[in-house]
This record gives sequence, C-alpha cells and structure tokens, in this order.
Amino acid sequence: MGKNKLKRFAEMATYPNVFEPLFEEIVNKDYTLKGKWGTDFFKNDNPIVLELGCGKGEYTLGLANLYPKKNFIGIDIKGARMWRGAKEALENKLHNVAFLRTRIEFIESFFDADEVSEIWITFPEPQLKERRIKKRLTSPFFLNRYKTFLKPEGIVHLKTDSDILYEYTLETIQREKHQLIEHTADLYNDTTPENQYRKEAKAFQTFYESIYLAKNENITYTRFILN
Repeated sequence: MGKNKLKRFAEMATYPNVFEPLFEEIVNKDYTLKGKWGTDFFKNDNPIVLELGCGKGEYTLGLANLYPKKNFIGIDIKGARMWRGAKEALENKLHNVAFLRTRIEFIESFFDADEVSEIWITFPEPQLKERRIKKRLTSPFFLNRYKTFLKPEGIVHLKTDSDILYEYTLETIQREKHQLIEHTADLYNDTTPENQYRKEAKAFQTFYESIYLAKNENITYTRFILN
C-alpha cells in the first residue's frame, strides 16, 4: 500500500464524520448506530438518504448542499476514495453528511426499519460475470435487504453507464413486482420534461460519469419503489 493511502487512512480515522466498523462489530449483530443515526449522530429527525458505492461521495456532497434539511450517508468499502469526500464535507462544514466504510452485504446491520427515506446507487460495478449477478446492487439479494430499512414509498435511484445493468434492473423490477416510476436509456439526451428527480440525477457527475460522458457514452437513470 502506498504512503499516500496509508496517510489518508490514518487521517480518516480521526474524522468525526467517518465510521469504519470492525468485522466483529457487524457480523450477525447490529451496529451501535442502527436506528439511532438521527438522534445520536445527526441530532435531528430529518430524512436519511444513502449513496451506495459512493466512491468520492460526489452525490452525497452535492445533495447535502442542495438539501440541508436532509441527512446523507455515503457508503463504500474503498476508503482511499471516501477520504476525499469526508475531508471536503468537514472543510465545507456540512453537518448533514456522514460516511460509512463497509461492504454493502452487511447493510442490514446498520439501519433499522423505516430509518432510510431514499437510496441512490451511482455507477456501481455491473458484475457482468454470470456467477456474480447476485452481487449486483439491484439484484433481489440486495433489494430485499433495502426493504428491511427503507420507508414505505421510499425511492431507489440507479444511475449507470451499463446498458446490461440497466436492462437487468428493469427486468428485476417487473419480475419482483416493484413499482417502476420512470426510466431513461439516455438521461442527458432524453427530451422528457424534467422533474425534481431528473434534475437531481443530472445535477452532479461522479468521477467515472465525467469519463463516460467524455467518450459520448449514454448514461441511464431508473427510479422505482420497492413493493
């Protein structure tokens, strides 16, 4: 591991807005903040929004700036990227932002029933190999986990450059009888009148999204509610 990464990990361990639970703290047990993110960390009862696979936290930070009356938690396992978002949140005094370093497979250990209002999944690994389909963040394996803590009518957003993941997600929504609200195979060139959510979907670009757009690749967007 490079010196810069080691330095960032050490620095991030001191950040009050970053949580890095040990394996034994979450396996087959609830994390200490489960059901208490509002009362014990954010100190309010504002809606909680998650960004899964947040990377540098572009959406976590962007939405937190737009909506100071909502709380945002970026979740990823890659700490070197997360360091940048956490540092920026502290520098900009964004008190409605937290970062959680963990595998999303363990997400049920962190959030209680009806604790989360919204989920953004931004450019996740599409898991193209057949044996890894279960690991797609919109697979039934994960959607069933989100249902344990997402509020009724809670919204799930997916942005991806992967047409395969996009089509897979639409098929999963239909097969599992979830409620598809809207979708587009080309977000930036779609002429459908914009609503609040489409504006949010286009308001910020992740690091990888900017690369895809520079190559003229289409970006897809899907919004749905779990049954």
